[in-house]
Amino acid sequence: MSGHIGARMAELHSVDVAAVERLSRGSSVELGVRKNVHSWLPPARGVLALPGITPAIRKELDLDLFQSKWESYMKWLRDTRVDARPVFCHNDAQYGNILRLNKATEGVPDHHQIIVVDFEYASPNPAAFDIANHFHEWTTNYHSSTPHVLDQARYPSRAERRTFFTAYLANRATSDAPAFADLSPAARERELAELEKTVRAWSPSSHAMWAVWGLVQAREDVQARIAQPEFDYVSYARCRMAAFYRELAALGL
Repeated sequence: MSGHIGARMAELHSVDVAAVERLSRGSSVELGVRKNVHSWLPPARGVLALPGITPAIRKELDLDLFQSKWESYMKWLRDTRVDARPVFCHNDAQYGNILRLNKATEGVPDHHQIIVVDFEYASPNPAAFDIANHFHEWTTNYHSSTPHVLDQARYPSRAERRTFFTAYLANRATSDAPAFADLSPAARERELAELEKTVRAWSPSSHAMWAVWGLVQAREDVQARIAQPEFDYVSYARCRMAAFYRELAALGL
């Protein structure tokens, strides 16, 4: 199933993003992750300023520090020329948004059993962002007693990532490059390694975006002083923020 999801994601990423964005000739595409972090930071600051937020949490989620780290990280991505080409991304490929048909349809590829729904957060982003975000969703269990916690032990293994990457590369649009299947074994290994490296580079940005989102979503619960909300958005933001800093450190940033 993971291979099927990888194949479907590759097909989604082949959508003409310029047409979707209704861009005129020469216009540039703004990456959704950058736009979201920028636009969500002010309301997130407003939530942290509410009296329902404790000083300890306000210090832990210091958005001045976060913004400084975020801007340095974005500069690092530009300076190191990490692939930032925008494609049409779903941006929320978690298990609740990935459906499987009861049976395959005759005459169509097996991976078309997979149907992706809920495009609320879809936007142009690097392909690696969408993949990294999907991998982080492996670590969630939204039906547990702690749905806001991401369990790093559930992150896909190297072999599981390779399965996904192989299916993705085999089904991506290749109008300007040889098809993955036509490459030599050594060339295929280089492609797999490059995709792994790029996904690792964009991985912290997923944590950053959803950390800020979590704070924005927490406003009603914080204002109402709800001690045990149905979904603890503040704790979710804390979990995501910690992961953002952890992954930056792993990149040497």
